[in-house]
Amino acid sequence: MKRMHRGIFAGSAVAALLLTAGCGLGGESPGKSSAVQPVSDSKKLGSGYGSESGTGSDTGYGSDPGTATVGEAGKNGPAGQLKVAELPNLGGAVTDGAGFTLYRFDKDTAKPPKSNCEGDCAQAWPVVAADDATAGEGIDAGLLGSVARADGTRQLTLAGWPVYRYAKDTKAGDALGEGVGGTWHVLGADGKPAAAAKKPAQEAEKAEKGVELSVRQNAQLGGILADAEGRTLYRFDKDSAWPMKFGCLDACLDTWKPAQPVDRTKVSGIAAELVGSVKRPDGSEQLTIDCWPVYLFTGDKEPGDINGHNKQGLWFAVTDKGKKAKAAG
Repeated sequence: MKRMHRGIFAGSAVAALLLTAGCGLGGESPGKSSAVQPVSDSKKLGSGYGSESGTGSDTGYGSDPGTATVGEAGKNGPAGQLKVAELPNLGGAVTDGAGFTLYRFDKDTAKPPKSNCEGDCAQAWPVVAADDATAGEGIDAGLLGSVARADGTRQLTLAGWPVYRYAKDTKAGDALGEGVGGTWHVLGADGKPAAAAKKPAQEAEKAEKGVELSVRQNAQLGGILADAEGRTLYRFDKDSAWPMKFGCLDACLDTWKPAQPVDRTKVSGIAAELVGSVKRPDGSEQLTIDCWPVYLFTGDKEPGDINGHNKQGLWFAVTDKGKKAKAAG
């Protein structure tokens, strides 16, 4: 396979050269990623790359209250008999009597129980009232309790953690609130995030197989790419594949880390021809998917987190076809 050289022409000539080189689409043995050289005028963007200190529209609790769609019965109905339901990629999750997924907020506290979600936050994350809550199968009744809120009402707690629903969940089994803002998580029966119990087994299985790049099923986004440790991979709209340019430079790299190239014989769920690599301005190589450089987000704390998805409308998880995953609703 031909490699591209520094000093190639810009514009249509670059695109033609990239197409000729295949940008990881041919020629080399399957175990090697196909590295290409980007054009030399990758631009510095300063702000606008989706860092935590940028000008994003995050409100601090991970949702726009104006987009709530669940009816009053779903948002504010009685808890009823709590139960544990199996959710994809999350394992055992606590639901209310109507089957709606329940959540916890990392900025709350359990010892002592205290809710830090008020005002607009409570519009996006409706509080589950303590009245009428009972323990069903899989729930330890001794872990149920309540905490007084600022308005005098009493909120249900589980293992000390205040319990919420998510306004964008429209039907039983939805778990659209998982990972929102990096602080909201589906509630497990022990009061911990539901995914915490399932992830170690998943990651051990993947590591045992030696898979370096795979497709994970996400309840919100469908099949998305993850590295060997289960971390979500992202692409940036201000990068370019045709011709290849970098929009994430300098301070951007404090938040978005270039993913390392992988062995194309150790990928699962994606066509090996889509997997390649590119040389960055500093000489290091970065993984590419369908010619797009891909990154890891420092705001993702656990395997499977998607906190970087749709960040500032510029960063997106990557599908098994190398496309942008849909914006989470």
